[in-house]
Amino acid sequence: MKLKTVDDTRAFGRRLAGLLRPGDLVLLTGPLGAGKTALAQGIGAGLGVEGPITSPTFVIARVHRGPVPLVHADAYRLGDRPDPRAEIDDLDLDASADDAVTVVEWGVGLVEQLNDEYLQVRLDRLDDDTRIVELSPHGGDWAHRLESM
Repeated sequence: MKLKTVDDTRAFGRRLAGLLRPGDLVLLTGPLGAGKTALAQGIGAGLGVEGPITSPTFVIARVHRGPVPLVHADAYRLGDRPDPRAEIDDLDLDASADDAVTVVEWGVGLVEQLNDEYLQVRLDRLDDDTRIVELSPHGGDWAHRLESM
């Protein structure tokens, strides 16, 4: 799927939020500047969470309150740690996993153990700033839910 602008990326996130429910894990992957945080902003807007959604790179994880809370984490800075999975465990993301939607940027290979069922969203940005989105369902009823997208 192609998204022509950052606003289109946010709008896609709002549509995706309509499919999400407490306990869901969404992994966002792609190079720097591909639109991962913009997508998370759209998801947050779609979930009706409070406050602005900004990149959690320097705080690693933020919890945004709302009808369905959003845990937004960024594992980018953990990739160069000796044991990044231990760092993820220290964040205790699974403590709120049943009650919130958890969205993790740069989490592939690090957080899949949080849930046997998850959605991986790959974003790539072309030279004309168009974003290409690829959705990869892993387990559960993700494939069925994504049919409406």
